[in-house]
Amino acid sequence: MLQQVNGHSSGSDAPNLSFLREGLQEFLGSDAPLHQLDDLTKVNPVTLETVLRCLQARYMADKFYTNAGCTLVALNPFKPVPPLYAPELMIEYHTAPQPQKLKPHIFTVGEQSYRNVKSLMEPVNQSIVVSGESGAGKTWTSRCLMKFYAVVAASPTSWESHKIAERIEQRILNSNPVMEAFGNACTLRNNNSSRFGKFIQLQLNRTQQMTGAAVQTYLLEKTRVAYQASNERNFHIFYQICKGASEDERLQWHLPKGAAFSWLPNPEKTLEEDCFEVTREAMLHLGIDTPTQNNIFKVLAGLLHLGNIWFADSEDEAQPCQLMEDAKCSLRTSALLLQLQEDLLLETLRIRTIKAGRQQQVFRKPCSQAECDTRRDCLAKLVYARLFDWLVSVINSSICAGPDTWTAFIGLLDVYGFESFPDNSLEQLCINYANEKLQQHFVAHYLRAQQEEYAVEGLEWSFVNYQDNQTCLDLIEGSPISICSLINEECRLNRPSSAAQLQTRIESALAGSPCLGHNKLSREPSFIVVHFAGPVRYHTAGLVEKNKDPVPPELTGLLQQSQDPLLTVLFPSNPKEKAQEEPSGQSRAPALTVVSKFKTSLEQLLQVLHSTTPHYIRCIKPNSQGQPQTFLQKEVLSQLEACGLVETIHISAAGFPIRISHQNFVERYALLRRLYPHTSSGLYSHYLTKRTSEWPAEEATLHLLQDILHTLPALTQTLATHTDPAEATTAAVHCGRTKVFMTDSVLELLECGRAQVLEQCARCIQCGWRRYQHRKQERQRQAATLLQAGEWGRTPVSYSLCHLPLKLSYRTSGHFVISLLFLATSSAVRSWLTRKYIQRLHTAATVIKHAWQKWRTRMAFLASKELDGIEEKQAPGLGSCSPLSPAQTRLPGAVIRLWPLGLVLANSGVGVRGFQRKLVVCACLHLPSSSPSNYNVQTAQQDQAGVTSIRALPQGSVKFHCRKSPLQYADICPEPSPCTVTGFNQILLERHKLIHG
Repeated sequence: MLQQVNGHSSGSDAPNLSFLREGLQEFLGSDAPLHQLDDLTKVNPVTLETVLRCLQARYMADKFYTNAGCTLVALNPFKPVPPLYAPELMIEYHTAPQPQKLKPHIFTVGEQSYRNVKSLMEPVNQSIVVSGESGAGKTWTSRCLMKFYAVVAASPTSWESHKIAERIEQRILNSNPVMEAFGNACTLRNNNSSRFGKFIQLQLNRTQQMTGAAVQTYLLEKTRVAYQASNERNFHIFYQICKGASEDERLQWHLPKGAAFSWLPNPEKTLEEDCFEVTREAMLHLGIDTPTQNNIFKVLAGLLHLGNIWFADSEDEAQPCQLMEDAKCSLRTSALLLQLQEDLLLETLRIRTIKAGRQQQVFRKPCSQAECDTRRDCLAKLVYARLFDWLVSVINSSICAGPDTWTAFIGLLDVYGFESFPDNSLEQLCINYANEKLQQHFVAHYLRAQQEEYAVEGLEWSFVNYQDNQTCLDLIEGSPISICSLINEECRLNRPSSAAQLQTRIESALAGSPCLGHNKLSREPSFIVVHFAGPVRYHTAGLVEKNKDPVPPELTGLLQQSQDPLLTVLFPSNPKEKAQEEPSGQSRAPALTVVSKFKTSLEQLLQVLHSTTPHYIRCIKPNSQGQPQTFLQKEVLSQLEACGLVETIHISAAGFPIRISHQNFVERYALLRRLYPHTSSGLYSHYLTKRTSEWPAEEATLHLLQDILHTLPALTQTLATHTDPAEATTAAVHCGRTKVFMTDSVLELLECGRAQVLEQCARCIQCGWRRYQHRKQERQRQAATLLQAGEWGRTPVSYSLCHLPLKLSYRTSGHFVISLLFLATSSAVRSWLTRKYIQRLHTAATVIKHAWQKWRTRMAFLASKELDGIEEKQAPGLGSCSPLSPAQTRLPGAVIRLWPLGLVLANSGVGVRGFQRKLVVCACLHLPSSSPSNYNVQTAQQDQAGVTSIRALPQGSVKFHCRKSPLQYADICPEPSPCTVTGFNQILLERHKLIHG
């Protein structure tokens, strides 16, 4: 069950809140419409209750991003949602014409900042501030934004540049796991809490392609190396090398399985961040080779063994503390891994060197047990801090582009969230101080500055009350007296610091501040600071020592004597640096404290943010247990109040987030007058004529500004015609004394109109260019035609045609008339030449046809003549036979078809045999139907012979000779048509078909 809030303690009493809920019960009765509200400015009325219900409804519907005017609210889902961050979704938001119309997402903020860089509108540089409590998802949000820019800002044109961009993109993405392994740790509120702040500068060239990046870090919590609170862990990298090292690496680094280290609490807790292979692969991509990696991990293993060195208090103050029995092996192993002399290491930890007097005499004083532990912790913190800074420099050298290769940048600020633990010290004070500064930047940029600018520009505006944290900042960093100044003063005093005395000084000097409180029931000296996110109690014990951050010079000298290659790079033995670190005499300057250095770096960061266009993402943690689908309203409500989200929604809903100076507005949108040159509307005239005398702008600029604003109603109607008629509302735009104020919808409207004008201009340019190319090709074609006409036979006609355009060019000046005359003449010549060619072909075909017909006729005549002149000789034994009677030899009434029976048989079907063949013969002879028995077809006898003539009627039976013909032209065939028969010669040529048929 979700925990429901029945009341709220801050701001109003319980009865008033109960009355408010009763008044809003009808509106908040159903959560169904609330989860569909993508923007909290649409909630009516805008109160903490309605905003809280809307966020809860969207969270339970797996909608984790919601717009809040100029801010994006991101709820941590506490579960993996891969489709929500897929590359396809990145491309969809990048290619969308209006990403604001899509569902709220961090990609919308990323794309908006990227398009601002492409528009080149001042300020060109962009920054995205990701803020929220620890565990709200700031690190994950920054990581997803880096992946988004790596996808959309890497679009090279050539294969070589594609490889370069891909390598840069991979290195930028690989910097995340390395920095998270060495700079993040598991805390009470977050399993992957950033223990340092970082500002990632993504560098873009002139074509908005990502060419490199730079990383700047702030205040690494190096005390975590030697001290971890209850139920918290050390940095991830220590657990990675202990769990992911191979057997050979364990032997090299002296990390046996099951070994216990005092600086490695909760080793049994397994996290997703304990992946050693991912860190090693990322380091390899960044240019850190395997031997260097092994050297780094060996040094880290030496620090773990250094933490197991414990000392026993000595009874004699003149004698150094004794090393405990269990710590001797750890001392030997640590010295071996760090490549230090064991005796020198032990002496440096137990004996302090003091220089005094004008002659700088050196005194050696044994340290107490507490001092020995402090020196041991200081040695570990010094090595780890130098190692972390070296890694950052290596990453920057690997991914940073040259100053001449990039022109703009998009900054991602991921700082530690607001923290409040049972035991808060200097680290939490600096972290919360940074959050106060960022909250003030947000308030100054979007709340106070926005309302004050409306008043200066003359806009009618009702001010909204907001929570200003300037009082809290004055308490922390104010001048002349503040918490930071008092802590720094305690560090400069040459006396032992006292926690109770520091508490007394802070409470007495800053008693008038409303943000300072104290707990009288607390036994430990402490003070309370009321931050914008809630009160936090800080313990004064150890506060001054942490602020001093003293590094004994003998520790630095010890590390300079190491034979380890990595430690030699981290601690070079340079006399110049040594002289700078140890100035003597009166020229010694006060040492920089942790607070002073952090304050300086924070001011530099804010200067960068002020010079850019900021975008804000507020990360909200639904519950402190990290459970998905669990929305605890009490915890979320405190975060909404702390970040001033309701005031932000009020101002964003009623204000104008887009403001452009008159000159820039006219320069960018003056071409909109091309769309509606005759538009005249008095809708926006009162914004101009009302203050024309007050404006310091030129008259021409005001006239152009008025013409541009007159096009807005027509643009609105055009947009409503093409999209949705409901959008045809009055455009929210106001003109101040020096700037034009508008909403996001008006800016989109202007950009659409500008794109339409540019498209029309591009079409005109394309039409002109195509017309020019067409005319150029036509002239070339005409020239080629003239050359061809001159080569055709060089007749007088072609010669005159070749010179016709030249003659006409002297008499007329119009190229169009010449072109028409040339085309007409060229067409007539081509027609005449074609007709002559066809006539020649027709004459040749006629001659060939006549010759062929003449040859066929002659061949047929010769064959007929030879057949008619042959007389058949009488065969032996035939003369004794009596001749046939006339009745037997005559076929009365028989009608024969011009050709003998052999030709009939030749024309019959090839496959016809037997009785069917006889039927074919009878059908072809057309015998009379009367007395059919008188006529029959007889087969020739062996003693009978042939015919007397081809044209004579058959006498008796017919005998076909299949021998070779004796005729001279019998074997000659002029390839007749397959459907015609050309005489008896054809019968003889097809004798094989007759035999087989």
